[in-house]
Amino acid sequence: MGKLSEDPAIDFSALVENSDLGKWTTIGAHSLVCDSELGDYSYLGERCDIIYASIGKFTSIASHVRINPGNHPTWRACQHHFTYRAARYGLGENEEEFFNWRKEQRVSIGHDVWLGYNAVILAGVKVGTGAVVGAGAVVSKDVAPYAVVGGVPAKVIKMRFSPWECENMLALAWWDWPHELLRERLRDFRKLSAYAFIKKYLCQLPPC
Repeated sequence: MGKLSEDPAIDFSALVENSDLGKWTTIGAHSLVCDSELGDYSYLGERCDIIYASIGKFTSIASHVRINPGNHPTWRACQHHFTYRAARYGLGENEEEFFNWRKEQRVSIGHDVWLGYNAVILAGVKVGTGAVVGAGAVVSKDVAPYAVVGGVPAKVIKMRFSPWECENMLALAWWDWPHELLRERLRDFRKLSAYAFIKKYLCQLPPC
């Protein structure tokens, strides 16, 4: 894909319904985004499936990621979807209450999150800012900011930064900086450690 712009770049094969896309965003081929928000600079790879989710800025979503997938009613005598999609089979009305549960269990993804290939984020989960979800992970519980998780079900592998760095990176909130300031400070994003970056820029914010 070529140079991006403030207008979202949506592959011709992708489907976006009832969703808000921020500036500099990208939706990959054959992806589906429904009833969701995607923050500035965030992108989706190919064949992602996202519904009822709020996604922050600068979030990197690899291909084949699923966010808020549907569940089957395992507690019933039959878990097949004819019980709630009855109209398809000429058996009666659809069961709207069953679908409303997932709508109410929105997924929340913070800023600067990386969701690895084929990761699955289950209904109602919150993934904190700066977190990393490993490839193939199934996330059934909330993930703390800057935690690295992996596995089925996903568990914490390590923290990206020290507690001081995590706290102050959240206070710095660089993801809210304007585009030109990102350009101005690009070299420091590339060269400085998290600690050095915080020390350089946090004290420029009121109060110091």
